[in-house]
Amino acid sequence: MGRLAGKVALVTGGSRGIGRGITEAFAREGAVVVSADLTPADPPVPGVHEIRLDVTDEDGWAAAVAGVESAHGRLDILVNNAGLISYAPIDTLTLAEWDRVIAVDQTGVFLGMRAAIPAMRRAGGGSLINISSAWGVVGGVGTHAYHAAKGAVRSMTRNAAITYAAEAIRANSVIPGWIETPLTDAQPADLNAAVLAGTPMRRGGTPAEIAYGCVYLASDESAYVTGTDLVIDGGLLAQ
Repeated sequence: MGRLAGKVALVTGGSRGIGRGITEAFAREGAVVVSADLTPADPPVPGVHEIRLDVTDEDGWAAAVAGVESAHGRLDILVNNAGLISYAPIDTLTLAEWDRVIAVDQTGVFLGMRAAIPAMRRAGGGSLINISSAWGVVGGVGTHAYHAAKGAVRSMTRNAAITYAAEAIRANSVIPGWIETPLTDAQPADLNAAVLAGTPMRRGGTPAEIAYGCVYLASDESAYVTGTDLVIDGGLLAQ
């Protein structure tokens, strides 16, 4: 039996990058896994169910959670992983770009938690796992909207942890550093080099290394853990 046997998990942005790593790890550990994304995984992850979800769509969230409960009987774990980035600093960031990043990276997390909490209440408890970022803790050049959203995710997570602790619904955030994903592959080379040079381990992390942390937070091993940040960053924030 795996560490997540008998649990049902919904993972947003599960088709690639960190999200794909999480779906793969959860499936290996025995969970029923539903990946919610705008595009299907290529190649598919064996044993993972896929649905289409725009995390900014309130009605889409209601349908997604209802569908998971109908198909699998319960919802125990939600990983709010879907996200995007803008590299613009404050003085050149357009309102439209600000709204786009905040809608996905912050409002999407709110909508996900709001949709999942009643289902977790019906299941007798659950684990909310919100993916933030090292850039939600410390500053960097540019990327203003991304910093704002990822910082907010940490505060939103702590609020959920305190609000729902008595109902056995836990909420924790994961703080990745530089991780090898399609997002970082598409970043400017000088930006990647600067972040890696400032990382004590002098390398990027992998989606699997983030996923291992999420398995712990999703499992009963972390039953007394709520309202915390799990930092997985190669030592970046320890400086």
